[in-house]
Amino acid sequence: MANLFINQAKQYAVGRPSYPKQLFQYFASKTPSHDLVWDVGTGTGQAARSLAELYKNVIATDTSPTQLEHAPKLPNIRYQHTSPIISMEELQQNVVATESSVDLVTVAQAMHWFDLPKFYEQVRWVLKKPNGVIAAWCYSLPEINEAVDAVLLRFYNNSYWDPQRKLVDEKYTTIDFPFEPVEGESDTGPFDQFAIERVMNFDEYITYLRSWSAYQKAKEKGIDLLGADVIENFRRAWNVDGDGQKLAKYPIYLRIGRVGKQ
Repeated sequence: MANLFINQAKQYAVGRPSYPKQLFQYFASKTPSHDLVWDVGTGTGQAARSLAELYKNVIATDTSPTQLEHAPKLPNIRYQHTSPIISMEELQQNVVATESSVDLVTVAQAMHWFDLPKFYEQVRWVLKKPNGVIAAWCYSLPEINEAVDAVLLRFYNNSYWDPQRKLVDEKYTTIDFPFEPVEGESDTGPFDQFAIERVMNFDEYITYLRSWSAYQKAKEKGIDLLGADVIENFRRAWNVDGDGQKLAKYPIYLRIGRVGKQ
């Protein structure tokens, strides 16, 4: 999986949207202490940067060293390159050395890539008990206007997505999530009360599309999914209501739970 994001790491850092502050404030309201976060699959650090404003320390891990090179460098974030599947030995040596020491584990737009049984075993080991929290979320396609969204849907429906992408299409409703509801919630979600809103111009929108793993996978096979004709279709749709900047809205689907006393 990591190889899909190596070549376009810079595009990923520029093209991927930032998450709303309200999302991280919600997490902070569910953890009694705010000492340590493990941000798994951090990519270029979009979530880690916001977490660092609310928690004393953030450990941000990823399987791609190239992605980590483009992450924001802040004094209370430690970036760590890891194996695609982290062993308990690697976890304890390179990520979190002490059991029951992490307040919050976050996974932004990445959990569909994980070996979930092994990952959940590690989550249970690192999180504080009984109130350590895990939060994992994905976001759906950006909504611009009817014309652009129609072209995007045709572009999105290609054969280069990995099978794991189906979990995102299903908004994490079918993902295994064996945790207890956090205080104030009756279940573990997915919740859709949050959304990313980003103002972008046409070139920024195309850069975002080029950050997709399906685009990169096709490109490695010598196929450019964003050829001149496709870009022209997007441009015509973009210009339907003016050729300036537009507000893109990405609905977020959140799973959140706690480990309990186990």
